[in-house]
Amino acid sequence: MAKEELTINVRTTGVQEVKGHTGTGRMILFDGDADCENFKGKILPGGVDTQKELDGKFTLSARYILEGKDFEGKDCKIFVENNGEPGEDGQLKTVPRVLTDSEALSYLENKALFGSIEEIPGGVRIHVFSED
Repeated sequence: MAKEELTINVRTTGVQEVKGHTGTGRMILFDGDADCENFKGKILPGGVDTQKELDGKFTLSARYILEGKDFEGKDCKIFVENNGEPGEDGQLKTVPRVLTDSEALSYLENKALFGSIEEIPGGVRIHVFSED
């Protein structure tokens, strides 16, 4: 059974795009916050989602750092790299990778994580799951 480890609300703050001759490249700048069971905090400045559309294939790779408190109430940071592409069903499938200085959340560094993206006003909500 899947366990939701992190829920992150992302708000788009800017978009840069290049439509090339063979595809499109896009960088989406963002901020946001997390308010879930494991972590409460905010995305630090510098979050970016790099998207490519090449030969009819779409991929994304987002990178950002969250700063806040883990479920034990201790200050911590979480680095997230989230790579994704549409699955056979057309739904976006993501594979997050997490690094953290939180002892309580350090188990996330060694878990096989997967995620989903939900549209919300002004951005998206990222759901990060592990297999329980």
